[in-house]
Amino acid sequence: MTAGILFTIAIFLLLLRIFYLHVKANAAKTESFKRLAPKDKMAVLKECLLNNPAEGSLQNLKEFCDSVNAPFDADGYRPFIKEQLELADRNANYVECDKLYVRECEFVDRTRPLEFAEAEAEQRDGNAEAAIARTLEGISRLYSDKAIIEALTALEAEYPRAKELREKYIALAEACDASGADEKSLEALRKQRDAWMDELLKQ
Repeated sequence: MTAGILFTIAIFLLLLRIFYLHVKANAAKTESFKRLAPKDKMAVLKECLLNNPAEGSLQNLKEFCDSVNAPFDADGYRPFIKEQLELADRNANYVECDKLYVRECEFVDRTRPLEFAEAEAEQRDGNAEAAIARTLEGISRLYSDKAIIEALTALEAEYPRAKELREKYIALAEACDASGADEKSLEALRKQRDAWMDELLKQ
């Protein structure tokens, strides 16, 4: 898959997650943020960093990850912020920005959504159905094609429907690649994306 496909899928899923979270980019300072469950806080802070690649967003995510013993390499992410500023200064083209965003998403996905830890706990307790549900929720909070496809592939042995979900995700990526940029085409893609997410979260 091309970087353009990856970027388009990441943007689509990003917009949908924003709908789920109902929190703006500055939510880390609000009372509504403080009341969120830890897994939702992590998702919001990742959103903040990807939408606003700045030192403040980076520190907020790092401090939270440290508080829940989740690995996050803040120093490793800083070059992305520097590169983002450089691209903005020279009005970089769309392709260059696409490629950077894809790399940022892949880096953020190295810190797994907390739903995956919940899934592992359910699995240890013998709750297979709950474990699958938490895993699917975790997948819905991934950004990169690579991470999503790998997670669905790993789930296939326990949850055969994951293969169908993976194939439909790839089809969605291919539809993005072939789509025009007109309003009608984008609306059709949005509906296809929404249908895929509904399937993902439905057992």
